[in-house]
Amino acid sequence: MNIKIENNNLIAETDGVINLDYTLDCGQSFRWKKTDNLWQTVAFGRKISVSCEDNRTLIFYDTSKEDFENIWKNYFDLERDYVSIVSRFTGDAYLKEASDKYYGIRVLNQEPWEAICSFIISQNNNIPRIKGIIERLCENFGDDLGDGFFTFPSSEKIAALTVEDLAPLRSGFRAKYILDAAKKVAEKEIDFDAIYKNDISYGREQLMKIKGVGPKVAECALLYGFGKAEAFPVDVWVKRIMSELYPDGIPACAYPEIGIAQQYLFHWRRNV
Repeated sequence: MNIKIENNNLIAETDGVINLDYTLDCGQSFRWKKTDNLWQTVAFGRKISVSCEDNRTLIFYDTSKEDFENIWKNYFDLERDYVSIVSRFTGDAYLKEASDKYYGIRVLNQEPWEAICSFIISQNNNIPRIKGIIERLCENFGDDLGDGFFTFPSSEKIAALTVEDLAPLRSGFRAKYILDAAKKVAEKEIDFDAIYKNDISYGREQLMKIKGVGPKVAECALLYGFGKAEAFPVDVWVKRIMSELYPDGIPACAYPEIGIAQQYLFHWRRNV
């Protein structure tokens, strides 16, 4: 990957499989906002502004090379060979249609605590309301970075709160689950390093110790927060896909990155 610095902006030439509109608005992350051609968010405690040209050239504004190497290169999964993966997906007619139509989706490698908390909030919820709850969580308990940008509050900060403290989020029954998750993460009962290092079955077992975390939320956290591309979240849309299109199971060409295949199928089916 070629990178260069121009006018305090970092320009990265990718493998050509990156569409920010699809990647940042396909239901895997809930804090990105777009103005004109510019996408902005806060991740890993950093405000980030990025745009893309021709599904290849990423422009990171006011970003250091150090932050790109330490955060954004992995966040956008830029070291994974998506050319080969998406090419393999063409071995199945439905996956080919999904990946052709939404070419450029990449699975983001998000901060694990944010992924766990976000997908607890996502349960039985629609995307606008999920975004609203997460925005209120950050505004009330995150650090103010200025210009309307806030960090995602740490598990330690949330663990010190009560259900009553979370009332401004208007998160309903999810508040007690958020607190339980925060306490288990803050107290290291959920060991992120161990989840990274061990196989996916270990991660599933650990994450489902959290109240309110079932298979779907655990798979989402493993895919989007721990980089486990073999995780396969199943929500109502994916249930329909499996029932209608794949009653005998996901095709072999989707393996081992079935989580990436799921993201293409999910976004495609949701927008048919």
